[in-house]
Amino acid sequence: MDQISAARVAYNQDFTHKTILVGDSGVGKTSLLVQFDQGKFIPGSFSATVGIGFTNKVLSVDELKVKLQIWDTAGQERFRSVTHAYYRDAQALLLLYDITSKSSFDNTRAWLTEIHEYAQDDVVIMLLGNKSDMSSARVIRREDGEKLAREYGVIFLETSAKTGLNVDEAFMTVAKELVRLSVQMPVQPRLELHHPMEPERETTSCCGGN
Repeated sequence: MDQISAARVAYNQDFTHKTILVGDSGVGKTSLLVQFDQGKFIPGSFSATVGIGFTNKVLSVDELKVKLQIWDTAGQERFRSVTHAYYRDAQALLLLYDITSKSSFDNTRAWLTEIHEYAQDDVVIMLLGNKSDMSSARVIRREDGEKLAREYGVIFLETSAKTGLNVDEAFMTVAKELVRLSVQMPVQPRLELHHPMEPERETTSCCGGN
């Protein structure tokens, strides 16, 4: 049986993967989601997202249907405790920074620390340098983002919510990684919420205590 055929057998196409956008306020989380969901960019800035909202999307990976429930979180400190609660049952996290904002990039380390503290050990993490269309205002080099991603062992892309550059690719990459992980672990103990059994080779912690 080839790899694709094996994936079709092992992968549960009815499962919905909770995917969360996180990062500082103003990095473009809502714009990225609107671009991915509706294929458009709305000029002008969104008012700071209040609380948490989500949208559902179905992607096709090697003829498999991958269901994503994508949550857009607020980046302000006053909502951080709410975000913590959503980490715990997320299968994928997209951490955004703004390539024109050094503070948003510097804060990704704090976000990654929180992710490792609160999220599942096998959560798929992608680091996104957003607003790549604003090259004249760039203060964070692509190489800096790549270096940080290598340091933490996460996937990296630069995106533009305005032009759509790499937006679809980012979510497709996450979907492919989710399929790969679930085929590696066909019983999917870490993807089912509050599953009573854990495979012996896995740690029993749900929250990635690194």
